[in-house]
This record gives sequence, C-alpha cells and structure tokens, in this order.
Amino acid sequence: MTQQHTHPHPHVHAPLPAPSREGSVVLEIGGTLGALIIYTGPADDGLEIEVSPVGDDTTRTHAAVRPRHLVAHTTHCAVISPLPEGDYTIWRTPQSPDTTCTVRGGGVTEHHWS
Repeated sequence: MTQQHTHPHPHVHAPLPAPSREGSVVLEIGGTLGALIIYTGPADDGLEIEVSPVGDDTTRTHAAVRPRHLVAHTTHCAVISPLPEGDYTIWRTPQSPDTTCTVRGGGVTEHHWS
C-alpha cells in the first residue's frame, strides 16, 4: 500500500517506505476513486509531492517519490491512491503550484514531473 496521508506536516518526517518491486503497489481505484502517478527522476527520491483539489489549496495529500524496480528498468515516482475523481493541483513547493490534472474514477492519471 502507498504511504499517503492528509494532515498539516511538521518538519519531522516518517521513515520512507522501502523501494517497491513489480506487482507490490496496490491501487485502490473503482467507482469514483482513481489514482495519480507522478513520474520523476532518481534525484527526487524521498521528495514528498503534494496535491490538492483545484480551488482548495489547504486540503492536501502527499506521497513520497520512491524507486519502483520493474523487470526491465527502475522508475522513480510518487503514487497517490485513492483520490476522489476531480481536478487536482500538483504542487512544486508548498507555495508554488506546478500544474493541474484530472483524476477519473476507476482510472490512473499519469504526470511527468518536469
């Protein structure tokens, strides 16, 4: 299961989950729930990326970027699941939005962090 939670975040961070292997991440999707995968590079390992519903900058959830070891390669990404379907702001920093995306129920939205 992906480590994600919603609450104000002090400067103390919980330990990061171990890197995942193929088939080890479970997405809770279906009905009105979807998932968001944000692909990054190796330099972002451990970075917590926040998302919030568009128009509600104070209700945020986040997930840490972790290596995902697949059969042919390793990718780095944050996996946020479940998310209610809707439009979300992806935050570059706590004060600076990066972009917006749409999460659809029963689906997985992918975003490439630039």
